Amino acid sequence: MRRKHYIAVITALTITGAMASCPAAFASTDHYNDSSKTGTQEAWSAWQDQWEETAADFTKVSITPGADETQLNFAWYSENTGSEATPVVHFGTDEANLEAFIGESGAVNTDLTGGAAYDYNHVTVTGLTPDTTYYYTVEKNGEQTEAVEYKTGSLDTVKILYVGDPQIGASKGQPQGDGELVNDEGAANTAAENDGFAWNRTLQTAAEQNTDLNFVISAGDQVNKTGKPKEEEYAAYLDSEVLSGLAVATTIGNHDSLNEDYMYHFNNPNATELGTTAAGGDYYYSYGDGLFIVLNTNNYNVAEHQQAIEEAIASHPDAAWKIVTMHQDIYGTGLDHSDTDGMILRTQLTPIFDANDIDVVLQGHDHTYSRSKLLYGDGQTHGKYEFSLTEDGTDYDWEHATNTQTGEKIQLNPDESDADAVAAKDAFQQDNLCYTIEDVEGNSVTDPEGILYLTANSASGSKFYELIAQQQDYIAARSQNWLPSYSVITLTKDTFSVDAYQIMDDGSVETIDDTFTITKTK
Repeated sequence: MRRKHYIAVITALTITGAMASCPAAFASTDHYNDSSKTGTQEAWSAWQDQWEETAADFTKVSITPGADETQLNFAWYSENTGSEATPVVHFGTDEANLEAFIGESGAVNTDLTGGAAYDYNHVTVTGLTPDTTYYYTVEKNGEQTEAVEYKTGSLDTVKILYVGDPQIGASKGQPQGDGELVNDEGAANTAAENDGFAWNRTLQTAAEQNTDLNFVISAGDQVNKTGKPKEEEYAAYLDSEVLSGLAVATTIGNHDSLNEDYMYHFNNPNATELGTTAAGGDYYYSYGDGLFIVLNTNNYNVAEHQQAIEEAIASHPDAAWKIVTMHQDIYGTGLDHSDTDGMILRTQLTPIFDANDIDVVLQGHDHTYSRSKLLYGDGQTHGKYEFSLTEDGTDYDWEHATNTQTGEKIQLNPDESDADAVAAKDAFQQDNLCYTIEDVEGNSVTDPEGILYLTANSASGSKFYELIAQQQDYIAARSQNWLPSYSVITLTKDTFSVDAYQIMDDGSVETIDDTFTITKTK
């Protein structure tokens, strides 16, 4: 078996039903998870001792859901030693007699790996059945890794771990000990060292609390560096032993979007050529009674996202649930995003989601937790907006929203003395009041017309944002307690339920929202 990192030994998970209250708002940069003060000191020291080795290992395996529950997708790097790569996964129920599945490989851009030559390997395994124990190895340059166990779950009740923004490396600039975390290269990236430990701790905690998880959904920003080499961040992200036995359906966040390393590390099913950036585009998969559609909303071509949604639905017309995941939270409540860049696609996506009978939208980006009321469009005509890249193409121009119909550049943080700029921003925000709130009561609804929008806080705690001062009318519940958090979705043919939790410094778990359930009778 692979090396184990016991980074958060939790002898008992304490789940309290008390709702956690939000403290007074502070600047987002003042709050993060300091891994030297969470978990155990022994575990943190062990992680530090192994960090140089961890940060240098670019060959860790990632597992992604396949096109449906009978498939599983694998991706990993192997060193290019001059011979051809061997994209082979050995998989089966008999550890001594595994079947070989052969995929494809290609060269990794050496600009992203410090000049070192690697190949990426993508393989799809087929023929999986529910509630079965499997074993697998992968080949790295023709050599098989040690066998790892993988268990499939029930399809009658599917449990999904839903997380947001691990963003390994985002704690840069924060204090730790007598120094400051930095986002340098390789093992010198102490921010990635800090956040990798915290991400691992969250996964272990959630997996101990929920031993019957089917897979994970990450709403984007797996890593932090935008448009730059960041292999040590991916190495920290993929290091958790939990991920060796649990598939993750990742979403392309703005920090993942601008180079192809994401596409090398994750072998997404039904990958389309729609909504593409350098990292890849929209994709979809089915699992049990759910159809899951993942949008790369860093591409602002909404017509392409609409096409991807319609393609996915046409391929699974009888899916009981249609669930979209995307990074930007068009209905969120964080100070840094929800009233500016987060809602940039709201006027365009809302009617498309309505027209295609989407049930739930899972979001990230805001580094706060929120659950919306049930929402649908107002049927009115609204403007269309997007972000442009900076002149050097290494990031997005977060200071301006562009009206695609008029070409107007709207300052999102205008100087209060600039009356015209303030008026333009006010008009932009007013135009985004494009929704109708469905009149429902309580935390259990049946056959609603509206859509539920969830926003996940940071699962690692690498960076937190404040809640916006005045809670929007479309938000039913929200939370920011400066603690890593996650949600658990329970899906059956007739019900969708979600529970949200936060991890205390002592490793115990608290709920941060009441269970919310949608029931379908039609």
